[in-house]
Amino acid sequence: MSEVVFTRGSGWIPRVVREDGVLKLTLGAGADANHEPRTFSFPIGEEHLAVIREDLGRHLLLWSAVLPLCDAAGTRGRLDEDAAVALLDPVLLAAPADVDASFRRIPWDKGRLVAHGAGVDLLQRGQVCAAMRTATEASDTKRAQEYRAERRRAERGTVLGPLDAAVLRYTGQYLHGATIPRRLPDAVAAALLPEVMRVIATAEHACDGLRIGRDPRRGRRGTDKRDWERMATTVETAVRRAHPGLADDAVRTVAFLMCSEAVDRAGSTPLEAYEEAADGCTVLSFTDDKGAEKTWRPGGTRLAAVEFWEFVEDRVAAGNEVFTIEDEEKGEGIQVHFYADSVARITTVREGRGGAGPEYRVEYSLVDGMSGYRSLVSAFVRGGCAALDGLGPWILDHAEFERARRRRGGR
Repeated sequence: MSEVVFTRGSGWIPRVVREDGVLKLTLGAGADANHEPRTFSFPIGEEHLAVIREDLGRHLLLWSAVLPLCDAAGTRGRLDEDAAVALLDPVLLAAPADVDASFRRIPWDKGRLVAHGAGVDLLQRGQVCAAMRTATEASDTKRAQEYRAERRRAERGTVLGPLDAAVLRYTGQYLHGATIPRRLPDAVAAALLPEVMRVIATAEHACDGLRIGRDPRRGRRGTDKRDWERMATTVETAVRRAHPGLADDAVRTVAFLMCSEAVDRAGSTPLEAYEEAADGCTVLSFTDDKGAEKTWRPGGTRLAAVEFWEFVEDRVAAGNEVFTIEDEEKGEGIQVHFYADSVARITTVREGRGGAGPEYRVEYSLVDGMSGYRSLVSAFVRGGCAALDGLGPWILDHAEFERARRRRGGR
């Protein structure tokens, strides 16, 4: 039989219950193997209950000190009740100076206290009792998140000035640097917003004429990694030059914002935007390494290169990174090897006769990124293998080509 003896307004703050005549402090913490919250409890005395009722700060300090024991219990272990009981007198009944001394020796959850209004500067100096004078029952999760973010930056040796912090708040990355940045002017203090907007304007001006293109090698939502790196470098260089006092975190978040917005634009840009409006006049077939095939015929509304890259987007995957465009009428084709950053052009030297198979000439070339692939594919669909002569060099000997590929990989 269990009855609640004392509880506070916040549901997560430990409460006191009486079970079979025994007072116990009970709290939810951690999770079990099924990700359900675990509940822990341990016995307390009437004198401990009296302090918990009257002193919110001491109640929260006890919670902060018990939480590491709950973490140590893991998903299925038992709470070390002896260790929990041993915390009661030093935290609840001792003089403030002794409590401060105890907290210098034991592990405790500082973020929990920050969330409930504890003075951060006092906590940092080890004056935990004084820090709890501003404590509240209500929890401010964002305050705790900001505290943890600041601690992570401090561990990296990063110190933010007011403008740095304002820029990070503008992009929504003050708390979590891995989140996709957005434009949040309302998150910035009015006095700092004009200065933040000058930083953003510098970045936007640096991006003039740059874009991040779609990269069919990465599927339908893929974008060109090289374009991203180029844009990020350009923005960071411009921002550092115009605003030399900005911290690296602020500079990087602005570049991240510009690149993310460019990626969004790329997602709505049709593949036609990357191709010249010109095609050859023969039927082409597209195949992948898994036996799929698609035929393009001249005279339609779609460019051959566009239909090929759509075919790639739909079919590319690990283990399916070789695609071929073949012109059967001319007896030639190209094969792109995404896994090797290379392409082969294949021409029929001699048709098969008398049961013998045809003889082919195969030449290889290294490809420099997505723009290189686009140039090769566009040239081939317009003019066949002959149109690729200026896009080499082409290497006939496969062993020599492999040596060239290894040399490039070692740069």
